[in-house]
Amino acid sequence: MSEYSLDLQLDEAGLAAELPRPQNPQDQIHDVPFRPVQFRDDDLPTALERAAAWLRRTQEWLGEPVDVIAIHLDYDDEAGSPYYEVKLLCNDEDLAGAPVAQREAAQTGD
Repeated sequence: MSEYSLDLQLDEAGLAAELPRPQNPQDQIHDVPFRPVQFRDDDLPTALERAAAWLRRTQEWLGEPVDVIAIHLDYDDEAGSPYYEVKLLCNDEDLAGAPVAQREAAQTGD
């Protein structure tokens, strides 16, 4: 096993700077080791479609499937809040771009 360091370009939250972010302002990536990526909407199919679109963009950027260990569906019945919450529990290393950095390091021989 070879040991080498990877140069990861991370933002202040520890995410890869190039990681596609959810586009709707109601959606977010949480800050935990396996990070929930949340998609909220009053319409469940719309929230699921946005989750699928984000997964496709992220998989394309990552160059491999995103490690999603769980999908959680919840609801929020507070007045004024989107009703459905779809959360994808994603591997922190994938969201930090580790596979991308590993490929780049292998190509440059670092």
